[in-house]
Amino acid sequence: MKLNAAALAALLLLQGAVAQTSAGLSADLRLMPSYGGALLTGRIRVSGADELMGVWSSLGRARLMKCSPRCKVVQSLPITGSVILSGNSGYRVVLGGRFKAGQKVSLVLRFRQGVALSQTANVGR
Repeated sequence: MKLNAAALAALLLLQGAVAQTSAGLSADLRLMPSYGGALLTGRIRVSGADELMGVWSSLGRARLMKCSPRCKVVQSLPITGSVILSGNSGYRVVLGGRFKAGQKVSLVLRFRQGVALSQTANVGR
């Protein structure tokens, strides 16, 4: 079986992401419906320091926001050890779309170190 260069690079990146994911990257996430979308809540843990570069769902890319003193969209969220995401925290992740209580949404989180974490989040009430 022959692999082209792009497929081989993707395969190696995926294998590296899986190996790094098992070495200290975890997330406990939920979605809370809000006007026009849902707010991602929970905790993301990394080993060391990293940055969350993006969050994607089947509905598209989420907005990463820094909310201190006012909310503004940013390109990445710094994480040192762990970060708590909520409506009251300094950082928020917001997904647009329609969400129903009890729905399960698949999310992909991408970090600066090249690691991708696939996670399922339940939509709360």
